[in-house]
Order: sequence, then structure tokens, then C-alpha cells
Amino acid sequence: MSAISEEPDGVQPEPLKVLIALQDGFDLCDMAGPMEVFTWAQHNPKDEETKAFRVVLCGDSQTVTSQQGVTVSTHFNYADALKRLSEIDILTIVGGSSEKVLKSKGQPMNLIKAFTEQQKKNPARERTLLSVCTGSLFLGDTGILSGLSATTHPDFMTKFEIICSNAAQRDMADRCDAVDARYVVNNLRFELGENEDENPYILSKQEYRQKRRQSQGGPPSPTAERPNGAGRRLSSARKGSISLKMSNSRRESVLKRANLRLGGLRVLTTSGVISGIDGALYLVGALVSDDAAEEVARKMCHKWTKGVVVDGTDV
Repeated sequence: MSAISEEPDGVQPEPLKVLIALQDGFDLCDMAGPMEVFTWAQHNPKDEETKAFRVVLCGDSQTVTSQQGVTVSTHFNYADALKRLSEIDILTIVGGSSEKVLKSKGQPMNLIKAFTEQQKKNPARERTLLSVCTGSLFLGDTGILSGLSATTHPDFMTKFEIICSNAAQRDMADRCDAVDARYVVNNLRFELGENEDENPYILSKQEYRQKRRQSQGGPPSPTAERPNGAGRRLSSARKGSISLKMSNSRRESVLKRANLRLGGLRVLTTSGVISGIDGALYLVGALVSDDAAEEVARKMCHKWTKGVVVDGTDV
């Protein structure tokens, strides 16, 4: 059953499965932030039995030590994780030890590629690839970000651009558009409609640059205004499939999804460390409800900082 399906008779769907990959020397907050968000999220805030996500950890061994010296127990190793990828809805890649991973081309690089292949082979299921902080460097090196927009920790932006550029040359593919934002979401998973202007939740790269130019005091582009005064949201856009409360009629076509970049895989990259919380909150809003995301932010006493949503098929 697709993750976007609703159960009959008001029964809540099974929790979506989140796999967080931990390499030795991972950043502790990169893991803990999203894990906290997913653990708190519920379909019904008054019923603990309606948890929306189940989080599992994988690593090279039964225990993995973070950059901060904290040792974490994993649920299974990378080999087992590869065997169970078909069960995973959200793969989370954290930062830390980036130089070592990039040099060795070791895990979680193969895990990232395999997860992406799962989506392309089975586009009927909704999957998300989430990276936190320098975790996006691993995505960039695999070439998965080619033709998409993405972000990373501000201190690593130049390195990120070089990695993505090298990957594009190696694969003879489009370059990644590096964006300075809290988080960047590609390939939203709901019906775009015949007229793209009707959808207020997607921001194209061109429109993002226009808004950024205006915010920096530059002259607006001649095409900055959309027809009939319509506009697309930049920071508040966070709609996804489940939050649309779909009825019996499906709002998206599996065939259309299959033709999307990476089989319609949602790719969400976040900036530095704590921004992983914001990116995870976006996913709660997209896959559960806006109210659920706001409730998690309230419980965590966290001020949700929004990011940028772009149309992945537009870049």
C-alpha cells in the first residue's frame, strides 16, 4: 500500500518508517533533531497510539560513536539496511566525517544510491531522501542532486558546489543549483494541474532568484509578477500528499510520478545542524498534517524556520 493511502473507517495508517544512517563520527544533533521530530509526531495529539513515524538506526556495526564522543546503538547494520530498503519511506543522511566518507566512497553512499533506485523501480510508493548539514555532500557526490536545487552547511557551500560540479561532469549531467536556504525541497508529490500557475505551493528556480534579488535591494525582474496577480509561496510552502486529505479520487498519477526526476523521489536537503529539525517538521506537515507539525514544534519549544520549495521537474 502506498504511504499516501488512507485507511477505511477512520483507522489511522501504519507509521511511516524512517531509517537514519549513521557513519562513524556522525554529528549527534544531525541525528537527534529529526529523530525527536519524528518521534513526537502523531495523527491525533491526544492519542499516543496514533504515532505517525517509526524511527530505526543503521550503521557499520551494532554501535556507532558520534563526533561528540557519544556512542549510539543501531537496530541493524548497513548490509541488513540494504535488504530492507523496500520497507523504508524516509531515508535520513546525517553529516559528520564527511572527508572520510567522500574519500573512501563508503557507506552511506551505496545506501543512498540503492534507496534512489528503489523509488525509480517502484514509483507507486512515496519516498523521501532527507539530508542534514554536510550529509548533502554525500548526495552530491553520488550525482543524485544533478538537475535539482539543494543546500548544505554555509561553511561547506563552496565545497558542496565543487563536489556537485565534478559529479555533473563525471556523469555528463545537469549541475545542481546550490541554494542558501534553511532547507530546500524538490519534487513535491501532488497533482500539479494542467495550469502550473494554479498551484501556489511550488516555487521555480527563476522565481526564487527573482525574490532573492528583490530582497537584496536589486531591481525586480520583468517577469517577477505572475499572471493575474497570482504568486507562489516561498517560505511557507509545505504541502504534500497526505496533508491534502485526498478522497477516493487520486490526485496524482503513478505514470506521471514515474516520469519525474528520480521516479518522483522527494529530495530534501537542510542547512546546518539544527535546520534538520525544520526539514523534519516540513515532512510532518507534508505527510501527516500542518497541525501535527505545529504541535511537534510547540512541544519542542522550537520556532519553525521555513525553507524553500522548488518544482523538481522545473530544474
